[in-house]
Amino acid sequence: MIETILLALLFFLTAVLYAAVGLGGGSGYLAIMGIVGLPPEVIKPTALSLNILVAGLGTWKHVRAGQFSARLFWPIALMSIPFAFLGGRLTLPTDIYRPLVGVVLLYAAGRLWLSSREKKEKGAEWRRPYLPIWVTLIAGAGIGLVSGLMGMGGGIFLGPLLLLTGWAGTRETMGITAAFVLANSIAGLAGHISTIHALPSTIPLWLLAAGIGGWIGAEYGSRRLDPRLLRKLLALVLAAGGLRLLFF
Repeated sequence: MIETILLALLFFLTAVLYAAVGLGGGSGYLAIMGIVGLPPEVIKPTALSLNILVAGLGTWKHVRAGQFSARLFWPIALMSIPFAFLGGRLTLPTDIYRPLVGVVLLYAAGRLWLSSREKKEKGAEWRRPYLPIWVTLIAGAGIGLVSGLMGMGGGIFLGPLLLLTGWAGTRETMGITAAFVLANSIAGLAGHISTIHALPSTIPLWLLAAGIGGWIGAEYGSRRLDPRLLRKLLALVLAAGGLRLLFF
């Protein structure tokens, strides 16, 4: 019971921090559960469930604010959703899953740390470059498969891709990423449940904690805290979780 309550508090704080910078928190939940030492059969469905709730709140907020491009989202999601479902159905052995997630978390930590030093969004002169449909299909399929397999929404991969290629601006990227994480997490969890047929009994408490944290983060977090500092703090948490899964 003490561990359950402690995890609820940590999930609450993680959701606040991630929602404040426009993310669902999947990599953060993975890092926390990796540090605690929970088994993969608990880690994967828990991270996906929390992701669905927090990313859902973020999607609603960004769509209302006009920070979403359906024209860019759907070609990527078209391939991502079925591949996330497929990844969710696959269960890796613990000795493969833990180091693989550890590597992903270290990558995510590096991306968040670097993003805290990136320049601000380009001005009005920015124009979206031409984007072949086959590129979006391949990107969606790859990110979806990895996301469902790991138990995350894929925002940590899609966000940098959209920004580095210039496919979307910063605010639009946040909206697309939130919706992408929501869709991927639903598909991944559906795939997982189709083979495991169970969720951890503590999910309701953890969902409540993450939901409250996600709402607070989305509404107030970025207004009161420097997003660059938040990203650095999250990077440290992810690095700790990645190292724990890899070496301990």
